[in-house]
Amino acid sequence: MNVRSVIIKPVISEKSYALLNANKYTFRVHDDATKPQVRQAIEAIFGVRVLDVRTQNVKPKPKRRGLYVGKRRGWKKAIVTLHADDSIELFEGQEIGDA
Repeated sequence: MNVRSVIIKPVISEKSYALLNANKYTFRVHDDATKPQVRQAIEAIFGVRVLDVRTQNVKPKPKRRGLYVGKRRGWKKAIVTLHADDSIELFEGQEIGDA
């Protein structure tokens, strides 16, 4: 799997911003990505040292529109802990809702 295809996008939420104080960054990752692949992708893309990777499968939410019932697609999330000296500038100084 290509390094760029492992990391899909950063997760922007209140919880992910609260984790920034502990030097933890949250990303949406490919469903088949493993922890070593996520670690290698983050280190290669951002040039930082990764200490720990935690992954979680987010369950699909049920949705309904009138009589039609369905679900959103489930996805995989990775919470990456970086070395204390490293940071990712993508998240620094951003406000929720910035385009």
